[in-house]
Parts: sequence; C-alpha cells; structure tokens
Amino acid sequence: MKPASFDYLRPDTLDEAVAALGELGDEVRVLAGGQSLMPMLNMRLVGSRLLIDIAQLASLSKIELASGTLVVGAAVTQAELAARATLAAEAPLLAAALPWVGHYQTRNRGTICGSIAHADPSAELPLCLVALGGEVILRSKAGRRTLGAEEFFLGVLSTAKHDDELIEQVRFPLQSPDTGAAFHEVSQRHGDFALVACAAIVTSAKIRLAIGGVAGRPMAREWPADLQGDGLDDALNDFAWDLKAVDDLHASARYRRELVRRIGRRVIDEARRCRD
Repeated sequence: MKPASFDYLRPDTLDEAVAALGELGDEVRVLAGGQSLMPMLNMRLVGSRLLIDIAQLASLSKIELASGTLVVGAAVTQAELAARATLAAEAPLLAAALPWVGHYQTRNRGTICGSIAHADPSAELPLCLVALGGEVILRSKAGRRTLGAEEFFLGVLSTAKHDDELIEQVRFPLQSPDTGAAFHEVSQRHGDFALVACAAIVTSAKIRLAIGGVAGRPMAREWPADLQGDGLDDALNDFAWDLKAVDDLHASARYRRELVRRIGRRVIDEARRCRD
C-alpha cells in the first residue's frame, strides 16, 4: 500500500521544526528514523498533512553527559547509542537491552526517541526509561517541558506529548556505584515483539522491577532490597496479577503471568550478582 499524499519539510533548525509543528498540530507527523511511522503511513493507519524530517538536525544528533544523566537527542539512532564505547559503564541496562531492539538493520535507522514517542508497550526502550526513572524533554514554540517516564506513557501508543510538541531528547540516569542492573525478554523469535520483557535495578536500599509487554504501558514496582525467598515470590506474584494480562494470539494471560514471576526473579537475581 501507499500513503495518502502529504507535504514534506526538512527544516534547517529545531526552531523551524517546532514552528511548523505549532501551526498544524495534529495534522503533522515528525520523522526521525521512520521504522514505525512509515509502515503506519503506508497502511494508512495514520495520516499526515505534513511530514517534518528532523533526522539531519545536528542539534538533535548528540549523546552527552549532563547532571548525572545520559542525554540522547531525538536524531540519535539505536545503533549509534549501542556502539558507544562507554555505554556499559554509564547505563548497563541500556547496553543489555539494545541488542534486543528489533534487528541490526532497523537499529541503523530507528532512533531512541522515536521508540519512546511510539510508546509500544512491548518495546524495550520505553521499558528501560521507566525502569531507570528517566525523563522526556519536550519542545514546542512555547518552550521546553520535562516529564518523568511514568507520567509520559499513558497507554498503548499513547503519551502525554501534546500535538504541538516533539521530543527533543531523553535523559537516562547514569548508574550509581553499588548498583546492579539486568534485562531479559521472551519473544517468539529474537527481534519480535516481547511477550514479556523485564528490567531490574537493585541498589543497597531497594529492588526496582519494570515489566513490558503485559499492560498497556511499562509498569514498575519497588520492594526493599532485602526481600528474599517466599516473600519475593509472593511480591512477584502480586505484581503479575496487578498487570491484568489478557489472552491474545501470541500468549495466554496465564503464560504471561508465569513469565513475570520467573523472568522477573531471574533478572532480580542477576542484578544482585552484578552488585557483588
């Protein structure tokens, strides 16, 4: 299929991009990598009067460290972040999760912020942002605003971004000393959408577990760091039920709950070992 006709703009500056976005609002789509947007346009699941291509904006193509966070611009591809030599030390959870994102070919075009904006509940990058307690920086003609990950994601393919805003950057907290992180997911084939994805962060004070692929958005739960044995199993079971899994063509709700219990325990144990 082919998309409905639209106008195309490749702005020279970010200000030009947000000005155009502010004029047309919900009739505009922002293109960075296009790995989700272009198939949706081709199948006419979404429409657009104007497509704003921000992929070449130098101001959005940076990866920087600032205020204890890893700052990733909207035009940075998943492959570029994965190839960062210091990523495993700065954000081990991201380093562990990125090889699970799509395939080698799609990571070369797909962007970090594009995945965040798309808000697929099975996607790895929104899950990591929630697990780490990261932030989304939104830009419009009115200026910037910052949203925490858990307030940004509202549901399936739904976010708190306004029609006149684009994601300028996302910020992932750097891993602090004496912290362990782990990631794992189960899918029908590597690179497919996750049936269940689990990300764990363990510190001396707490366990934080985030789950993707079950609810309409990534969900996180925290427990005391010393929670062990049957107590941890009970906590994971409660979390699994609270996610309100449903049956679909790919997996039953019962299977997803069992994956939350088993894979959740696995990544918590792995994150604990990373602290040792």
